[in-house]
Amino acid sequence: MAPRQKPTIRQRRFGAELRRMREAAGLSAPVAAERLGADRTMISNIESGRFGISEQRLRRLAGIYECDDTELIDALAAMTGGRTRGWWDEYRGKIPPDFLDVAELEHHATGLRTLQTAHIPGLFQTEDHARALFNLFVPALPRLEVELRIAHRLARHAVITNEPGVPYVGLVHEAALRMHTGGRQVAKAQLNRLLEESELPNVRLLVIPFTAEGFPMAGDTMMYVSAASPRLDTVEVDSRNGAVFFDSPTQLVNFRRRLDLVEQVTLNPNKSRDLILEIGNDL
Repeated sequence: MAPRQKPTIRQRRFGAELRRMREAAGLSAPVAAERLGADRTMISNIESGRFGISEQRLRRLAGIYECDDTELIDALAAMTGGRTRGWWDEYRGKIPPDFLDVAELEHHATGLRTLQTAHIPGLFQTEDHARALFNLFVPALPRLEVELRIAHRLARHAVITNEPGVPYVGLVHEAALRMHTGGRQVAKAQLNRLLEESELPNVRLLVIPFTAEGFPMAGDTMMYVSAASPRLDTVEVDSRNGAVFFDSPTQLVNFRRRLDLVEQVTLNPNKSRDLILEIGNDL
């Protein structure tokens, strides 16, 4: 099997969890490889995401590491085997790789929770809204790349509407709702789209009103991706240089706590829809 030149975030996430499992067992990578009956460099290559591993070998490693977390082992087993191409792979080499990493994480998620203080959640953006955003880049993006980014963003929406739709909680600040991105007509259509999406059974859109006295991560844009095992959760935070991913146990606990605190200052779903409707009617 040829090594992966550029492992995806999900592949690296798999390897990182195996590394944590090995370190918890107090074994070095060469010793673990010896007990597995493999080349001494194999473990480090797996942990870096450069090589995959079969389900059989994954379960043997779990036994070597004396891991008894059945939920975690089963979740890792589901990530083994040959790499299956996803719809996002057709964009590889055409748009930034972190866009593809986000789409892959969403595709395999058991739940999504986002915080947006200045933007409409990407999964719910209309084509016109997304185009207006990408046209604001400085320096300007090539026209073809703008269209590819828009098509990719619109395709991500399927994780919400395909059966079964992934459970989604969106925490959106009132400031994001009041921005006239693309002009009044585009903004109004975007708010109408949000109202439609908020009626889906797997979606909860909660607005953080201007009257909120403060909350953690004010100004941040982030997404918490839940996995089949909480140990495999991942957090994505937007930055000027692209997406940044977090997955250490301490980081995950702290992000969950912060999101819980933010949710405490949001309006309930009905009042959130009322405010979105009011803002749209004012346009």
